Amino acid sequence: MSGFGGFVLRRGIGTVITLLAISVIVYVVFFVTPGNVAQITCGPRCSPEQVHQVAQQLRLDDPLYLRYWHFLQGILVGQDYSTGTSVEHCSAPCLGLSYQGDQQVTQLILTKLPVSLSLVFGAMVLWLILGVGTGVLSAWRRGRFTERLLTGITLAGVATPVFVIGLVLMIVVCGQLQLLPFPQYVSLTDDPEQWAWNLLLPWLSLALIEAATFARLTRASMLETLAEDHIRTFRAYGVGERSIIGRHALRGAFAPIIALNANNVGSAVGGAVLTETLFGLPGIGQELVHAVNVVDLPVVVGMVLVIGFFVVIANAVADVLYAVADRRVVLA
Repeated sequence: MSGFGGFVLRRGIGTVITLLAISVIVYVVFFVTPGNVAQITCGPRCSPEQVHQVAQQLRLDDPLYLRYWHFLQGILVGQDYSTGTSVEHCSAPCLGLSYQGDQQVTQLILTKLPVSLSLVFGAMVLWLILGVGTGVLSAWRRGRFTERLLTGITLAGVATPVFVIGLVLMIVVCGQLQLLPFPQYVSLTDDPEQWAWNLLLPWLSLALIEAATFARLTRASMLETLAEDHIRTFRAYGVGERSIIGRHALRGAFAPIIALNANNVGSAVGGAVLTETLFGLPGIGQELVHAVNVVDLPVVVGMVLVIGFFVVIANAVADVLYAVADRRVVLA
């Protein structure tokens, strides 16, 4: 197939293959390890009977390819788990059973995911506005004091850890000025106003770090586009500088911005561990840290798979948007 439809189909097939490859790697890394896999999966507090039960559920006596197939089958169609006195069905997508909290991993993730998504997408809006706006202004004012000032600010933003910015914002904004309350997550469906009000500080903390990267990328892309021949032609015909910046140069700089934004959104779903921990947000990142601390292997595996899923899907969407922004990509 050719054209845009063929490109989307090929990208979709590639996404499925990538997700399968991630599942294979995750399974091998976590379940084909030296030592007692059943004991590691069940946790240090499990009795010998519980460890034996977990070993049967994981089918550790089966060949490796069969064990992986059952693992994949559980994700696609679900599977049953024996809890000792009864059998519990785990509906697809089944990511396993947490033996520490006696809870399905999928349900656990679904309770934490809205927090992480609220943090990431709210911060994304801010880092795009701040980052792209700063980059455009810096390129427009090239060689002037404004550019040097903005360049210094963005360099400081890239070099500053997120927990430092978060702590400073909490001390100044919440403590000294008392402009905002100390963040406490409120569900969007319960109270949209309090949801946004309590997440504003975490959004700013995460967005200021990412905005610095977007500002540098936007500035570099804008300067590269402004040096092209067609921009010189527009200027020779008397097209205004604002029109050149807004209608032509910025459009040419969109492609790398789309790619970077997709990668940041995908990785930030599970990678904003410091932000969630600092502000006490019960999201994916904080739950992953807790699962590692208590050696809850099914939860760790489920979290890693979900984070990998978001990264792959975000990059697939970015490729499609990239093709929409630049139709030459479809023919590649």
